[in-house]
Amino acid sequence: MMEELKALTAARGISGEEDEICALLRQKCEDAGASCRTDRLGSLLCSKEGPDARAPRVLLCAHMDEVGFVVLGAREDGLLRIAPVGGIDPRVAVSKGVLCGEKQLPGVIGAKAIHLQSAADRARAPEFEKLFIDIGAKDQAEAECLCPMGTYCTFDSALFTLGSCVAGRALDDRVGCFNLLRALRHGYAGQLTCAFTVQEEVGLRGATVLSRRLDYDVAIVAEATSANDLGNTVQATQVCTLGKGVVISHMDRASIAYRPLRDAVEQLAVRRGIPWQPKRTATGGNDAGPLQRGAGAKPTVVLSVPCRNVHSPNCVVSLDDIAAQGDLLCALLDELPALWMQIMKDEVTPQ
Repeated sequence: MMEELKALTAARGISGEEDEICALLRQKCEDAGASCRTDRLGSLLCSKEGPDARAPRVLLCAHMDEVGFVVLGAREDGLLRIAPVGGIDPRVAVSKGVLCGEKQLPGVIGAKAIHLQSAADRARAPEFEKLFIDIGAKDQAEAECLCPMGTYCTFDSALFTLGSCVAGRALDDRVGCFNLLRALRHGYAGQLTCAFTVQEEVGLRGATVLSRRLDYDVAIVAEATSANDLGNTVQATQVCTLGKGVVISHMDRASIAYRPLRDAVEQLAVRRGIPWQPKRTATGGNDAGPLQRGAGAKPTVVLSVPCRNVHSPNCVVSLDDIAAQGDLLCALLDELPALWMQIMKDEVTPQ
């Protein structure tokens, strides 16, 4: 698990520039016997046909893009002006190391020193307009030569272990990508498509395109979700808890789980002894939203891994929770053909 997670999190893949992570995932899926293609936006679709043509067609989905920064230009002193790509709290960016462009040029995000800040400065979060990347350039010309406008920059943070957890960048949603690979290798009786989507972090764009073109019977989204279980946060406001298992969502801001499917997944987790927990708030949103509404409105459920410090250089997730997500995905693939009529008893049977 660690070696593959290290490889997946090390690959670059900011929203809009997912080529490196896409190439890595494509090779792994082809090695697993899948037929792979990309759509015009860049999402990777990897399919395998099982022996049972009557089994429901399954779409497994995880986004491969990560948050980061884009260079808007350079100042006369050589500092790079930047904007976030995806939802990043500027407070987690200050003084962090970054890697810029395909050449992975090192840089540091700088801000006004604490000694020079006014009381008003210290009372509010910095704005990205006042944060800059220092790459050591002596002037604007050198900076723009090394990192021209449009250069993407990722956090510079390699995966490392924290007891039974791991920390690093892009675990949202490389944990989901990891478990889609596991599910693909596990196999399914019918048609299985693993979709590694692009541009989820900037508006669920990859999944929106897929939902209008793909034909599937059921969609299962493998995600990472904010835990909000740090410090003295009261349990009622905690989204989920690290180490307590895979998170099964009732709803979020983008989708509401199809209840018969969600109930069947919860019961399956209990039968198989797979640790699980409900998502205790209706926050966030993910690719399930467009996938549920597209292709004739298909049953959809989201299975997530709890994540601390999401969208930061050092997301923290539990290895046990990653394993639980993968266990439940594989168990669902095993039992879905038999469960399908129960799940869809009031619906039209798929052809």
